[in-house]
Amino acid sequence: MTASKRVVHVISHTHWDREWYMPYEAHHVKLIETMDTLLATFEADPDFRSFYLDGQTIILDDYLQVYPEKRDQIQQLCDEGKLSLGPWYILQDEFLTSSEANVRNLQIGHRDAKKFGPISKLGYFPDSFGNMGQAAQLLRQAGIDTAVFGRGVKATGFNNRVEDSSGLESPYSELIWEAPDGSSVLGILFANWYNNGMEIPVDPAKAKAYWDHRLARVEQYASTSQLLLMNGCDHQPIQTNLSEALRVARELYPDYEFVHSNFDDYVSALQAEQSSRLSHTKGELRGQQTDGWYSLVNTASARVYIKQLNQQNQTLLEKVAEPISTLAHQLGKPYPHGLMQYAWKTLMQNHPHDSICGCSVDEVYQEMKTRFAKSMEVGKALTSESAKFISAKVNTSSFSSLSETAAPFIVFNTSGYEGSSVITVEVEWSHRFFDQSEDPVAIAGLVQDRTHAHGYLVNAEGVRLDCTAKDLGVRFGYELPNDRFRQPYMARVIQLTFETGALPAMGYGSFAWIPSKVEEHAPSASAASLLTAPHTLENRYLKLTVAEDGSYALYDKRSTQLFANLGHYENVGDIGNEYIFKQPVEDAALTTSGSRADIRIIEDTPYRAAIEIVHRLMIPESADELLAEEVRTMLEFRQRKAGRSDTLVPLVIVTRLSLERESKGVHVHARIENQSKDHRVRVLLPTDTAADSHFADSIFEVAERQNVPTKEWENPSNCQHMQSFIDLHDGQRGLTVAGKGLNEYEVLQDGRNTIAVTLLRSVGELGDWGVFHTPEAQCLGANEAEWMLIPYDGAAGRFEAYREAYRFPIPHTAVGTGLHDGELPLTKEFLKWSGDQLAFSSLKINEERGDRMARWYNLAATGTSLAIHPDTASQTYVSNIMEDEGSEPIKHTLQVEGFKIVTVGLSG
Repeated sequence: MTASKRVVHVISHTHWDREWYMPYEAHHVKLIETMDTLLATFEADPDFRSFYLDGQTIILDDYLQVYPEKRDQIQQLCDEGKLSLGPWYILQDEFLTSSEANVRNLQIGHRDAKKFGPISKLGYFPDSFGNMGQAAQLLRQAGIDTAVFGRGVKATGFNNRVEDSSGLESPYSELIWEAPDGSSVLGILFANWYNNGMEIPVDPAKAKAYWDHRLARVEQYASTSQLLLMNGCDHQPIQTNLSEALRVARELYPDYEFVHSNFDDYVSALQAEQSSRLSHTKGELRGQQTDGWYSLVNTASARVYIKQLNQQNQTLLEKVAEPISTLAHQLGKPYPHGLMQYAWKTLMQNHPHDSICGCSVDEVYQEMKTRFAKSMEVGKALTSESAKFISAKVNTSSFSSLSETAAPFIVFNTSGYEGSSVITVEVEWSHRFFDQSEDPVAIAGLVQDRTHAHGYLVNAEGVRLDCTAKDLGVRFGYELPNDRFRQPYMARVIQLTFETGALPAMGYGSFAWIPSKVEEHAPSASAASLLTAPHTLENRYLKLTVAEDGSYALYDKRSTQLFANLGHYENVGDIGNEYIFKQPVEDAALTTSGSRADIRIIEDTPYRAAIEIVHRLMIPESADELLAEEVRTMLEFRQRKAGRSDTLVPLVIVTRLSLERESKGVHVHARIENQSKDHRVRVLLPTDTAADSHFADSIFEVAERQNVPTKEWENPSNCQHMQSFIDLHDGQRGLTVAGKGLNEYEVLQDGRNTIAVTLLRSVGELGDWGVFHTPEAQCLGANEAEWMLIPYDGAAGRFEAYREAYRFPIPHTAVGTGLHDGELPLTKEFLKWSGDQLAFSSLKINEERGDRMARWYNLAATGTSLAIHPDTASQTYVSNIMEDEGSEPIKHTLQVEGFKIVTVGLSG
C-alpha cells in the first residue's frame, strides 16, 4: 500500500429497530431470518470477516430466545472477533430516558456482552434524535474513547442528504466531542448516513457508477485517508455476495484498498492518522444549526401517556426500589440483583428511540404498556419486601404507651433530599386471620364490632398531627409467608392524609394511628387555613391568587417577585405526524385567556388547600378533509395546505391547584377530556425574566440553551427536550417548572419569556417513509398532566429550586408494621451527605463486591465539595459509572469539579 492510497473500510451491519412500523413480533421474525442468514454466510464465506450487531446486545437475547441451541456457534464467532457486541443493551433515545437509565443501559450491555467475548468499546449512537451533552464523560468513565453518531450536527439533512451549504459545525465527518466537564472523545459523524455502503453491486458497470458516487461523497467529509462505508441500513438483510462485490471494486479502483473491516480496525487506523485540524464541539448535539424541521424534537410530545408511564417506571426503579433494597441489604437482606436486572431490562425494552419517542404504529404501544406494567409490578414487589424487612427491625414499642391497639407505619423518603410532603396512606389494624373452615362474613363482622373509625395520628415523638381520616371499613387482605401457605385475613382500614414533616434525605420516619372509641379533636397550634381569601392560597413562602378566567398570579414572598397571568391553555392545529409538529398556515391559537372558568375550593385543611378550575374551550373537532388526502398521497408535511374543521367540540380541562403548608412550590394537576383530533394543547407560563438563555434538566446536567435559535432556523416552532424541569431566571427572579413525564417545552419570543409546556399532542400518522395510520396517537378520551411551579430569587437561588424539582416526582413509600421491639430507632438516616450545587442521582448495590454505590453530579461549572457523614460508611472510594472498584480512597469529603459525575463506593 502506497502512502497516498486511501483505505475503504466496509463495515457490515444492520440497524435493528426492535419495533417500529411493524409490531415487535413481526420485526422479531425478520430478525431470526437475518441472523440465520448471517450465520450461514459466515460458514459459507471465509472472506466475510465481521458483522456489527448495531451496538446492542438485546439482538442476541431476541435471537437466542428462539434458538437457544445456537449459543455456542455465536460464542465462537465472538471469540474469533467476527461478531462485535455491546456496549449498550438497547439503542435508546438519550433525552427521553433518565440519566440512570442511560447508565444501566451501559452496565447491562457490558455485562451481557462480556458473557460472549470482548466488549465493543464504541459509543454507538447511530440514530438518536439528538445527543446528550454528557455523552463524552459517560463514555470516558466506561473506558470508551470514540463515539459514532448520525444526528445533531449540521452536516446531515432530511433523509440524511449531505448539505452543501457553508457554516457546518464541522467540515469533516470526524471531530472532537467534549462534555461540559472537559472530557472528550473522537466523534465520527455518519455524514452520509449509516447506509452509504449498502447493497454494493457485483456487476462491473453498476459497480462503477455506484462507487464513483459513494467514494466522492465520503471523501467530501473525510479528514484522513480512512474512508467509512456502512454496508447496511434499517432491518437490512445480509449482503451475502459482499466478498464478490469487494473483489470487483478492487479491480475497478486499484488506487484504493477495499477492506471488509470492523469498527476496531477502522477507529485504530483513523486515530493513527488523526488530523490536528479537527473542530471541537461541546455539549449537546441537537441540530440547532439546521433549518429546525428535522430535529425530531416533537417526538417528546407524541403519545405523552407513554412518557408518563416511563417516568413512573424509571422513578420507581432508580429512586425507590433500588435505594430501599440497598437499605435493606445494609441490614442483612440479600440484594435482589437478578430481579432488579429483569425489571430494568423489561423497562429498557421500551427505550429504543422509535418506541419511547412515540413514533411507531399503535400495536407497539399496546405491548409497551404491558412491559411497563410488568416492570413496575416487580419494582413494587421488591420495594414492599425491603420496606417490610426494614420496618420489622424498627422499635415501635413506644407507641403502645398510647394504645395497645396502635397501628404503626413507617414512611420512607428515598429522594436523596430532606423535605416535608403531604401524603396519603392506608393503615390496617386489628388483623383477623382465617382459614377455609371459617365464615369470612362472620370474621368481617367481628373485626367491625371490635374496632373504631375514630382516633388520632402521632409522629415518632408522640406529637399529634393534623390529618384527614377516611374510614374504609373492613376489607380482605392476605400475606404470603416464606414458610407456610397463604394467610387470608380481614382488617379495619383507614385512609390518612397528612403532612410528614421533614423526613431524612435517605431514610424513614415513624407514625402511628391511635384508634379511639370517640372522635378526637386534638388541638393544633398550626390549624390556620391556607385559604386567605375566596380564591387565594397562601403559606409562609407563597401566595397564589386565581383570576376569573382561571389564570393565576404567584407571589414569591422571599424574592418579593410576582409572576402574573400563569396557567392559560393554548390550543392549535397539528397537521404533522408523530415525529414533527406542523401548525396549519393560517391557524390562529385558541386560548382560555378572558374565558369564563368555574372555580371552587375542593380542599381546605391546615396542611394543604386546593382550588379546582374548569375550562370549557370550543375547538375544531379535527383537521379538515384535505389532510386525509395529503397523508394518503404522502405529500411532504411542509407542503400540506390542510386547515382545521369548522365543526367545534368542547375541550374540557379540569385543573387542580394545591399548596402545601411547607411547600416552596405550587402543585398543578390537569385532566384533559379530549374529543378532538389533529391538535396540540399547551400550558402558558410567563416568567417576565430578562434572560437570553434558559436551563433545561437533561442527562446528568442542567443544560443551558439559547432562547432564540440560530439564523439557519426556519421552523416557526422551537420546541426542546427536558427531563424533569425547565428554568428561566435573571439576577432578581426565577421560575422553575417541574413535570412528571412532560418532556417538551418551548420558550416563546413574546416579550415575556413565556414557558409553554406541551400537555397533549394529537396526530393520526406515523410519518417518515410510508403511510402508517396511528389512530391511537390522537389520544382521545381522558388525559392527565402534572407539574409544579417553583418561584425563587434569581440566579443565587436556582440550585435550591432544582432540588425541589428533583424531589417533586419521587413518591414516598409507606408500610404498616406491628408493635414490637427492634434494633432501629423510630427515625433514621442511612446516607448523610451535603454539597452545594450537587444533584443526587442513585443508591444501589454493586453486584460483584456488594458495596453500596452512590452517585451525584455537579450542576455548575465551578467546583464544590461533597461531604459524606462518617456514620454512613467506614470506607469510601471514588468509582465510575461502571462501578469499578476505586483505588482512590476518600475520607468522607470529595472535591467535585465543575459538571462532574461522581460515583462513590461505600463499604462497611
